[in-house]
Amino acid sequence: MAKVSKNARVAQRKANAGSGRDFVKVVKSIKDPATGKYTYKQVMIHKDNVKEFFAKK
Repeated sequence: MAKVSKNARVAQRKANAGSGRDFVKVVKSIKDPATGKYTYKQVMIHKDNVKEFFAKK
């Protein structure tokens, strides 16, 4: 099997720009202040917005 050059991989990423590979599933645990129980929020978001999602309360 031939080795793929780094430049070829960069071009492949640009070709896949419109695909769903730019989205990730994130899971955030949220504690209920009244009962102390945890619930989990699962969201599919763009990979560039992950830090903003976790920074938001």
